[in-house]
Amino acid sequence: MGEYVTRLVVGVGGRAGVSVAEVCALVEETLRGAGLASEAVTALATVESKAAEAGLTGAAERFGVPLVGYPAEQLAAITVPHPSEAVRVETGTPSVAEAAALAAGGELLVPKRRSVAATCAVATAQAHDLRHHGDAEVIDAGAGLVDLAVNVRSDTPPEWLKQRIAASLGDLAAYPDGRSARAAVAARHGLPVERVLLTAGAAEAFVLIARALGAVRPVVVHPQFTEPEAALRDAGHRVERVLLTAEDGFRLDPAMVPEEADLVVVGNPTNPTSVLHPAATLAALARPGRILVVDEAFMDAVPGEREALAGRTDVPGLVVLRSLTKTWGLAGLRIGYVLAEPEVITKLAAAQPLWPVSTPALVAAEACVAPAALAEAEEAARRIAVDRAHLLAGLAEFDEVSVVGVAEGPFVLIRVADAAEVRTRLRGLGFAVRRGDTFPGLDRSWLRLAVRDRATTGRLLQALDHALALAAP
Repeated sequence: MGEYVTRLVVGVGGRAGVSVAEVCALVEETLRGAGLASEAVTALATVESKAAEAGLTGAAERFGVPLVGYPAEQLAAITVPHPSEAVRVETGTPSVAEAAALAAGGELLVPKRRSVAATCAVATAQAHDLRHHGDAEVIDAGAGLVDLAVNVRSDTPPEWLKQRIAASLGDLAAYPDGRSARAAVAARHGLPVERVLLTAGAAEAFVLIARALGAVRPVVVHPQFTEPEAALRDAGHRVERVLLTAEDGFRLDPAMVPEEADLVVVGNPTNPTSVLHPAATLAALARPGRILVVDEAFMDAVPGEREALAGRTDVPGLVVLRSLTKTWGLAGLRIGYVLAEPEVITKLAAAQPLWPVSTPALVAAEACVAPAALAEAEEAARRIAVDRAHLLAGLAEFDEVSVVGVAEGPFVLIRVADAAEVRTRLRGLGFAVRRGDTFPGLDRSWLRLAVRDRATTGRLLQALDHALALAAP
């Protein structure tokens, strides 16, 4: 199977007389430590005043790529996480390695690393579209396209929930009162109401966290849902990324997260990888003075909610986000909630507008955390597990397709050569699937498939067989 890799730019700097060997060793060690391939490097970049330095030009020759020099004033205008006054005095820009890596318009993957006489940083050659979501694959597509791009459970909301929501419409003249729904959510997780905040979906919670908690060094663990990083960036934060790799099954090692990070965001199970991290691994990320945000939007699709942290009060700084839109088909209603220490809830609530959650959404929240609804969700989770196993078994029949890691969510991430063409072919055959290259840490060889019933999966596998045959050279 052919493979597409993310194109990289390595920013480099060095003292006068730095050797080719030192620059190459630093770059290779940095790439290896981040799980990045040296073959993906398309250029080395530096400030113009160092573009003739023999150690840098020789390193570029050894990697077989050009050395690009940028004017100091252009690099000085680029925001970087680790500016240096000493570097500015010497070169005219507060950063050489990081700014040069970013000058092509990409996103920083590895911040500045240094040896005795050299520095380097790694960026993508172009930015990811953090605001691309699965609904873009199906919107305006017309009737007849089977939606495997959006992770909302099919055939939802159920009739009983529609009736509960419809019955609430008679109360629309009154302002929403969230006390009953908040108490119901608190009871569902065995928490006091002071630890619960209702939100207009998990997406609102990400915005509140970005704006209200005063993070100085936020870190987002990728690949994952891109809205947390987008919200942090919109709030003016410089975001550092921890990239999990396919080679390691997208598993998280807590040691990968910088000790100085005061806000860490991670999904569980993670969208789009479908990996379920052990609760103990996530709890190990907690530190005094750190906010640990765990996005559990898909946890109710995991039988028994294994590895859930919702309801835990023994993990300092823990903030758990839940969404009711995926399992219950309420994406258009916007309802979710935050579970956190009372002091954090107070800060987030202060950043909310008045009456942020509508009366129908409050009614839905209360209904969806009732015992009967929880039992229905558990039954659905077990059915999804069976349907996912059927999908994975079918995918295993294709030599061209690989599944990385152990899928535990209501979706599966696959790697396939010519994925963009395969995706287009599937669309022509009536199936919308989610492109993966908009997730940091993934490239154009990835697609995400929502888990559906066996009959739909059977038709998808037939279409995929046809699409792969059409895409073959």
